[in-house]
Amino acid sequence: MRASVDRARAGAAMSLAGGPRPTESSLVERAVRGEVGAFEELYRANVGRVYALCLRMAGEPTLAEELAQEAFVRAWQKLGSFRGASAFSTWLHRVTVNVVLGHRRSSARREARVTVVGDELSLDRRVQEERPGDTVDLERAISSLPEGARRIFVLHDVEGFRHREIADLAGIAVGTSKAQLHRARKLLRKALSS
Repeated sequence: MRASVDRARAGAAMSLAGGPRPTESSLVERAVRGEVGAFEELYRANVGRVYALCLRMAGEPTLAEELAQEAFVRAWQKLGSFRGASAFSTWLHRVTVNVVLGHRRSSARREARVTVVGDELSLDRRVQEERPGDTVDLERAISSLPEGARRIFVLHDVEGFRHREIADLAGIAVGTSKAQLHRARKLLRKALSS
C-alpha cells in the first residue's frame, strides 16, 4: 500500500513538473482510493463530452449544465463499481445517459403532462421562428424536435446505441424507439429542406 501511495505522489509530482501525464486508468485507480485531485483530472478530461451529450439530449444549455454536474456527482458516488472492463470515458458516457433519462422520467412524473404526438406543425413554427434568414443548422433543428423524438435520435443516430439498448435505458418498447426515430428523421428532413 505504501509503495502505491509513493508511486501516486511521484506521478503527481512529475505531472506538475511537466513530466508524463498520468494515464486514465491510473487516475481512476487513484480516484477510487479517494484522491479528489485524480477525479478532478478525469473531470477536466471528460467534461466537454459529457456536457455535449447532455445538451444534445436535453436541448437546453442550463439543464445540460445541471445534468452534466449530476453525471459527475453520480460517477464519483459509483466510482467503486467501475471494473475497468471498458474505458472510463465509456463508463462515464453510460452514467451520463442514465442521468439524463432518469431526469426525464422523474420530470414526467412530477409534471404529469401529456405531449401531443404528431404535432409536426408546431415544430415547423418553432424552426421558422428561430432561424435567421433561410438557413437552419442541424443542432438547432435537433433541439427543436419533440423531446421523445430528440432523445431517441441523439441516442441512436448521434451516439450509436441500438434500439434494444435504447429501449432498456429509456424503459420503452423497441418499437417505440424505432417509431420515435422515424418521426425524428422525418421532422428533421422537413425542417432542413424548408
